[in-house]
Amino acid sequence: MDIQPIKNAVSHAAALAQIEALMSAKRDTPEGDRLDVLVTLVQAYE
Repeated sequence: MDIQPIKNAVSHAAALAQIEALMSAKRDTPEGDRLDVLVTLVQAYE
């Protein structure tokens, strides 16, 4: 899982795009875990 901190508008937009793509991910899967981490990072940034 290659996830970086959100530091600017560009990385924020990229994270939001990834979240949108992962919205149908099931819990307790690698995709679901990635979604959880990305949502946490976006919330912290906002």
